[in-house]
Amino acid sequence: MVSAAHNAPRARETMSSRTPLTSQFPGSQSTHTSLEVEKLRYGLEKDEKVIRDSLDDIKSESSPCEKDRRLSEETNEGRTPTLVGQAENDLPRATTDIDLEAKSPNNGVAEDHAGDGAFPEGGRGWLVLFGSYLLAASSFGLVNSWGVFQASYQTSILSHVDPSTIAWIGSVQYAMVFLPGLISGRLFDLGWFHPILIGASALLVILTLLVAECKEYWQFMLTQGLATGIASGLVFGGALPVVGHWFHKKRATAYGVVAVGSSYGGTVFPIVIRKLIPAVGLPWTLRILAFILLGHLALANMLVRRRLPPVYVAGGLFNLRAFKSAPYSLYVAASMVAFLGLYTCLTFIDNSGIEAGLSPDVSFYLVSIANAGSGMGRIISGVLSDRFGSFNIIIPFTLFAALFTFIWPHCTTQGSLVAIAVLYGMSSGAFAGLLAAPVAKMGETSDIGRRTGMLFTVVAVGAVVGPPISGAIYTSSGGYNDVGIYAGITILVSAALMFAARWSALGGFWGKF
Repeated sequence: MVSAAHNAPRARETMSSRTPLTSQFPGSQSTHTSLEVEKLRYGLEKDEKVIRDSLDDIKSESSPCEKDRRLSEETNEGRTPTLVGQAENDLPRATTDIDLEAKSPNNGVAEDHAGDGAFPEGGRGWLVLFGSYLLAASSFGLVNSWGVFQASYQTSILSHVDPSTIAWIGSVQYAMVFLPGLISGRLFDLGWFHPILIGASALLVILTLLVAECKEYWQFMLTQGLATGIASGLVFGGALPVVGHWFHKKRATAYGVVAVGSSYGGTVFPIVIRKLIPAVGLPWTLRILAFILLGHLALANMLVRRRLPPVYVAGGLFNLRAFKSAPYSLYVAASMVAFLGLYTCLTFIDNSGIEAGLSPDVSFYLVSIANAGSGMGRIISGVLSDRFGSFNIIIPFTLFAALFTFIWPHCTTQGSLVAIAVLYGMSSGAFAGLLAAPVAKMGETSDIGRRTGMLFTVVAVGAVVGPPISGAIYTSSGGYNDVGIYAGITILVSAALMFAARWSALGGFWGKF
């Protein structure tokens, strides 16, 4: 107590002798201290901005496959995926194709930096692949069966309608398969894949049952042409993008397997329909077909699952800025031009067989033979594409398709027509099987649905216009020689545009793409 009392005056003296903090600086006003604090804060904020900009540059230059790997790891660990949880903050960096175009030295083409663990490359992916195969068979395969319906309508319920007018039902149906790709691809990226798939599958079965009740031309056009085509497009629209979530190194092969599904449907369905119509009639044939589709689609809906979480990608349904990428624009144009003539041979090969003297039964099977050859071409091209690059395979196969299209009108015997059906089927099937493969590499996997959807939507223009043009040429010329020349030239132009897209992507002649 004495010591404390004795030291108290000394402590007060020491405290009173200390110079106040503000008096140690010239101008001891409080405003001066505030200015110093503000200057210090400004410097820190400036340094923080420099660091943030540097980090943003590093993130924007990272490969899309690395981002997919990070998303997959975060999802498996139960954490909130970065791109989903920060969608609003990372919006400028989510514009995939635009960022790649602006910051990648490869003209908007994504580099292949996927690690071995980034994509499963199998496992559950094989079940997803089989489900996508069934989706393609039930949608595109059904549309590829139009020829047998055309023949039946011409001789029965629509015998009073001109055959070229009936053909418009199939043309519209075929085009509608591609047109919804714009919407289905965007909704796939946003996470609406399963609701859309379930609804479209149910709609496709119901519409097939409704076609059985149609009596007039306009009813067939609305139900089988327009509505069934749209439903098929919505079903098929997610089959390719979802496979891209599970395969990277084997992606082209996986796409080829999915494409074989359409060949399977285009081969089996016409035979089943042709056998059932004489036995049970057209209405019950369609009802049986509806139950076959129900079984295929129900199993497919149980098997198909996406792996990566949904990612919001800015740009809307149709991002015109994506077409600033030269490889993408050239390839989309090439695909559209190809569909102006690619399926001309498949459309008319049975009629050309009848004109050459073959029996209707033999001529009918030429389409199934071509579809079977198409299945082989899709598998072979997919395997080769994974090794040598999709562009390096699709271009020569497209050139072969042009060659066989030129030869087709000059085939007048059963053996030559069967041979050309197989060879043409293989080459055109390779094109169809690899159609989406180059697009998958032209940006991030998270945006694959929208890029594929835009491709399919533009392709729909060629699909709806091509067959009527070929039919008009046949009507005016009275033969298939001019039809073959027209179709072959369009396919050659398509191959030239593909080569230009490949050159633009690689910056030269040599390389794997």
